[in-house]
Amino acid sequence: MQKPSVAELRPVVHPPGVKDRRSGEHWGGRLYMREVSLRIDRHLVNTRITPNQVTYVMTAAAVLALPALLVPGILGAVLGVVMVQLYLLLDCVDGEIARWKKQYSMTGVYMDRVAAYLCDAAVLVGFGLRAADLWGSGRIDWLWAFLGTLAALGAILIKAETDLVGVARHQQGLPPVKETASEPRSSGMALARRAAGALKFHRLILGIEASLLILLLAILDTVRDDLFFSRLGVAVLAGIAVVQTLLHLVSILASSRLR
Repeated sequence: MQKPSVAELRPVVHPPGVKDRRSGEHWGGRLYMREVSLRIDRHLVNTRITPNQVTYVMTAAAVLALPALLVPGILGAVLGVVMVQLYLLLDCVDGEIARWKKQYSMTGVYMDRVAAYLCDAAVLVGFGLRAADLWGSGRIDWLWAFLGTLAALGAILIKAETDLVGVARHQQGLPPVKETASEPRSSGMALARRAAGALKFHRLILGIEASLLILLLAILDTVRDDLFFSRLGVAVLAGIAVVQTLLHLVSILASSRLR
């Protein structure tokens, strides 16, 4: 069959609202990856490849970010970014193929969330192991591996806190939460939430942003010829993860999402 053009694909796979989803669309998707994915879609939509198969490959790419980051030096950081960007690309492609083929699956939705958890965890655990200097000539410092794992746990818990709102509402027979319900009922909490949203420091513990930060710190480490900047980065991300986990929980409890 003839491959559809990008112009034919766009209105079907990018219906109104897809790029504007407040909590469901990464800035990388809006900025560039949705345009790249359209060029990939046209080669896949008329094949036997299913959206779920793409999701499984996406999940594997997310997990492979961890061993990629264990490669010493800038090369490992670059490989980590490549794996995470591949994850982001396939995260766009699987849903777009599903819309074109009208092949929707609860399994696909579930695995999409699993992959999101794994991407953040793989990058942050890999960062911690990288900072521990596994392949160095000296003693392995497991403190950094612990802090990386702590950051990963925080990133996972933040996602779980959000997802568990849906679980709690479903068990109470309530409809899915609306975006407006995420606003805190307290004016003080609302101001704090807007300030945190403006600073966006919490995004540093997400896999995509963290992988780019790791690359930057790897370059600085190469200039300095040690792991000072990577270890500083791991400590900062662990601190952000702990604080953000608590603040996000308070934000949910102070909003109308559980009412």
